[in-house]
Parts: sequence; C-alpha cells; structure tokens
Amino acid sequence: MSKIHPLTLQDLSLIKAYLRRYPPQISELTFTNLFVWRTSRPIFVADIEDTLILLADFRQDGWWAFGPPLGKLSLLTAVQRLGMDIKGFTRIPEDTAKTLRAEGLNVIPDRDNADYVYRISDLADLAGAKYHKKRNLIKQCLQKYQCQYEEINLKNIPECIAMQDQWCTIRECGRNPGLCHEYNAIRDAFTYFELFNLIGGAIRENGFIKAYALGEELAPNTAVWHFEKAMPDIQGLGQLINQWFSLKALRGFYFVNREQDLGIAGLRQAKESYYPHHMVEKFAAIMPSAGMKNLQLPDPKECDRHTIVPE
Repeated sequence: MSKIHPLTLQDLSLIKAYLRRYPPQISELTFTNLFVWRTSRPIFVADIEDTLILLADFRQDGWWAFGPPLGKLSLLTAVQRLGMDIKGFTRIPEDTAKTLRAEGLNVIPDRDNADYVYRISDLADLAGAKYHKKRNLIKQCLQKYQCQYEEINLKNIPECIAMQDQWCTIRECGRNPGLCHEYNAIRDAFTYFELFNLIGGAIRENGFIKAYALGEELAPNTAVWHFEKAMPDIQGLGQLINQWFSLKALRGFYFVNREQDLGIAGLRQAKESYYPHHMVEKFAAIMPSAGMKNLQLPDPKECDRHTIVPE
C-alpha cells in the first residue's frame, strides 16, 4: 500500500505526461475527470515500473482497478505488482477486456458506461432530415431571444458559476445526491479551468449567461465534453449551446466523446438522438478470488454524473 496515494493536484503533471504518451479512448481518463469527481469516486494512484495504474475506492464495495493501465505493464500484472486484494476491474476498454478474458477472468459488458462519440461536423452542422427538429428549435430560440456566444475565461467564470447556482435552485440539487456530486465537480472544473487547460463556451442572453459547455482534449483528434447546462426557461437553448460549442470551440477536433448515459433512460434517448458515429464500449472484469456470489458492480448512478442532454 505504500506505493499508492490518493489523487491530488500534485499528480497533474505525472498523469498528463502518461496520457500524452498513451492517449486514452475512454472519457474517464483525463486528469479533470479523475480529479473533479474525487469526492464521490475517490481515486488512488500508483506509478510502478513505468506504468500508471488507477484504483477506485467504492467505499463499502472495496477496491477496483479503474480503467486500463498507462504504460508497459498489463493491467493484471500491474495489480499483481501492487500486492493488493482487489474485487476486479472497471471502466476498461475492449482491448484490455480481451486480455483479461484470455487470463480466465469473468468479463462483463458495461453498457451503461459506454461512451458516445460524435463527429464534430455532425453536431456543428446539424445537416439532414434527422436533425430537423433540433434545427427548428434553434431557429425558434434565435428568433425569440438575443443570444450571443462567448468563450469562457477568468472574467466570466463567476457568471457561469452564478448561472449554475440558479440552475441548481430550479432543479433542487440539494435533494438529489447525484446532482450534488455534479455541482461540486462543476465548481472544481471552473476553479481550475486554466490549470486543467479546459475549453469553454457560454451563451449570453439579455446580458446574462444562460448556458455553458466545458470540454478539453482527450486524444489528438478527439475532444471530451465534460459538462453542459442551459437554463430550462429558454426553449431551444440546450440545442443551441450544443451546436455553437461544437461549431465555435471544437472545430480543431474531428470527434468528440460525450461520455456515458449511466443507464438513465432519458439521457440515453437524448444522446442517441444526436446519432453517434460510434460507441466506446467498456467492460468490467471480476477477479477469480472475488467470486460472483453477492458481488455487485459499482453503481454509476451513485458515484457519477447526472447531466441531462437536450433532445
């Protein structure tokens, strides 16, 4: 256990260096994602034999290796080097899952955490009949409201936070543990916006910021879209921030990973309505010593985000 420590800001350069050498596929593997969700999903870090391995402490459920290893060692070998008793592996991509299956582990598809990946051009252009409803909502929004796009920077971040506070008041975040966790994650994302090299866009209407989106680079040609919020009293604003952020902030990328739906029916429908180019499938794998009796995979709806994407 001496090789393992809780994730802190001091790990930023270490983790980003590994991610540059081993560009990730899954949305969880940015320092931003790992750090801002640490209160609801504690992450621990081990750097051994030129390999970075992440572990999640799901409290009552125990230790799970989180995501694939970054480095020379295989995931199973890296965990064995640590000498830890872990339940299994979660949020692992298909190639890692195949390796673990070949080692005799029980591998389970994790559809609720599969990532939706879109072409930037599809989200920015909304071309074709399948996007007619979204284009119509955007048109109505622009006809009724005076909307202006602007980049997020240190000057307007306080306004974005104030908007998030208003959104949470309307949505009663205090009554929903998932939204409370998300609120804390968003506040951290704004607090460390420059340090984490995030990309942000906002929409101002009648002098006030009423929508925003936050993302960053995931891999050389792929961005990851972390958060998006729009005030619910302006119809079509959600679709507008979606299009404008893609058009004005993400044109330097070819794809954008818009993360998972967590098995939430409305969120799945909304993400599917934007017609993903492909999915990044994820899996969990159970260590033989853990057995299957009474063993449950960590529940993503208890430990992750509840972002709602407009249909």
